Amino acid sequence: MRLRLNLATKPLEAQRSFLVGSGLVAFIAAIVFLWLGWHVYTVRKVDEELRARTGKTRQEMARLEVQRQDLDRFFHQEENAKLHDRADFINGILDARSFNWTQMFMDLEHVLPAGVRVISIEPRQVGGHVEVKLNVGATSDEAALKFLHALEESKVFSEVQVQTLAAQASGPLSGDQKVLQLTTVYLRT
Repeated sequence: MRLRLNLATKPLEAQRSFLVGSGLVAFIAAIVFLWLGWHVYTVRKVDEELRARTGKTRQEMARLEVQRQDLDRFFHQEENAKLHDRADFINGILDARSFNWTQMFMDLEHVLPAGVRVISIEPRQVGGHVEVKLNVGATSDEAALKFLHALEESKVFSEVQVQTLAAQASGPLSGDQKVLQLTTVYLRT
């Protein structure tokens, strides 16, 4: 007959719960490791595609820059520069002739309050828009302010800049008047 005696000072402990817990932790760590490895792989793949697209874009930009330099050289040749200057001159004449005076006077009529009259108008083409220099006479400061306010609220006149405001004696019948010199951008052409 066999008897089991434990002669140790401490009784035998089962390590099963430790082994199950450490196995579970190792399994979870392996899954996280595989997921991180897959993530690094996909990020590197995307980065490689991005580098390839960036390289192609740089090559295209270099090709276009060479093409632009060739065109600049072509257009800076003496005979082509003369044609460019002539075309600018003709376009300037066409822009000046195509200015619609009637429409501008109709738009100006809508913003002119009582007591204000236009003394002179000088339109000119500046960078694709029409800049208008106006000399206006007003019977009072209130009329001049109403005119400025109406110009600022108008949809066809913008960037109003007052150059000078002076009092002028215009004659014995008309009395003193305020002369206002301003510039504005006329948007409707």
